[in-house]
Amino acid sequence: MSISSLRFDSRTLCTPQSQHPFTFHNRFTPNVVVCAAKPVTSPPTKLTAAVPLAARIESLSQVSGVLGCQWGDEGKGKLVDILAQHFEIVARCQGGANAGHTIYNSEGKKFALHLVPSGILNEDTLCVIGNGVVVHLPGLFQEIDNLESNGVSCKGRILISDRAHLLFDFHQTVDGLREAELSKSFIGTTKRGIGPCYSSKANRNGIRVGDLRYMETLPQKLDLLLSDAASRFKDFKYGPDVLREEVEKYKRYAERLEPYIADTVHVMNEAITQKKKILVEGGQATMLDIDFGTYPFVTSSSPSAGGICTGLGIAPRVVGDLVGVVKAYTTRVGSGPFPTEILGPGGDLLRFAGQEFGTTTGRPRRCGWLDIVALRYACQINGFSALNLTKLDVLSDLDEIQLGVSYKHEDGTPVKSFPSDLRLLEQLKVEYEAIPGWKTDISSIRNYSDLPRAAQLYVERIEELVGVPIHYIGVGPGRDALIFK
Repeated sequence: MSISSLRFDSRTLCTPQSQHPFTFHNRFTPNVVVCAAKPVTSPPTKLTAAVPLAARIESLSQVSGVLGCQWGDEGKGKLVDILAQHFEIVARCQGGANAGHTIYNSEGKKFALHLVPSGILNEDTLCVIGNGVVVHLPGLFQEIDNLESNGVSCKGRILISDRAHLLFDFHQTVDGLREAELSKSFIGTTKRGIGPCYSSKANRNGIRVGDLRYMETLPQKLDLLLSDAASRFKDFKYGPDVLREEVEKYKRYAERLEPYIADTVHVMNEAITQKKKILVEGGQATMLDIDFGTYPFVTSSSPSAGGICTGLGIAPRVVGDLVGVVKAYTTRVGSGPFPTEILGPGGDLLRFAGQEFGTTTGRPRRCGWLDIVALRYACQINGFSALNLTKLDVLSDLDEIQLGVSYKHEDGTPVKSFPSDLRLLEQLKVEYEAIPGWKTDISSIRNYSDLPRAAQLYVERIEELVGVPIHYIGVGPGRDALIFK
């Protein structure tokens, strides 16, 4: 059955019906996009045999990575936590406490991690915070204290690069002042100070973890940074007392931090020589990459594959399998273009069904259909060997699911790739395919062959469109709620 003759507005795609609290209907408008449907009944295809967990994980390369495909919040931490049981080292390579990775231990207890790698719940895993990460010490120590108080030992299990840059409280203050200054064109950052800290790094007046070993030079370096902020922002309060208090605070931090500091470039390369298995955990995601994302509505680092090498000091040739993590739909926090966004009650229903509120900020996430164009673009940039499709269970109550399969200009001509032009991203029209829903709870299913046929068709259509196999399917938040395909 084809409904390609129907025309819909991609911005006002869905309106809920009262009799089905999670049913969507398209709203006709003069602002148009073509919508094509896959047949409700399709010829049976041969199911892929389930691959045993151990075999799937053991086949991953010595140095593998887990990276986000969308605008973050895809559920990377859960996959890292599961895979970490089979890796000796888990490493963060970029970003800072703007990452929010929620994971659950074997008893179902929830942990929200921001700086500590998600492998920390596996007691035999060494966690490395690489040189590309910006480190807020008060936040890091709070995470460590929380882990320790819940029975997770961190002693001797976390190493922090001496080359990593320190993120100070004043960076967070500056972040908020910059957002306020931008007014209506604000970026929508987490206000965790990430951008200002990377700015200090790029300006070559940042302070690194290793600098805390030479406290006699810290007052001069801090004064330079604080004076610069005070000269830039009239509402930034700075004086001798502020400097004195900050220096005293970091003297205490330096003493506590010392056991964690290491030359992680040496550690990582020695581990590679010794054939140890290393898993790299990305923060944020490709569509927030400072080069490849929807600039300027991006993060301040490189969450795509290139950031692995620059953020850890390892050679490109040693990096093997990269797994891209993608939600079964799309979410975004903060400002910026979002072609497949569902506005109004439809987006609200998806948000509450998926509990789409930020781990780091608690902000409600914007929600929309899965954007195949953006996903294909992320796959091209990163060269993913496989995908992890998360939160498939959230779509279980839908009568019909839309896939954004292509972009078109207002005159109907195709947009051939994901554009850098924000104006074009705001104006383009999305072509959708309608996929039948499966209308049944799948959260207890653990074998791919047991999924409803409609759910399998959704998974397989995504694979077909992006050309990358989906090896992992999330059907719930728990550690065990994962299907290996």
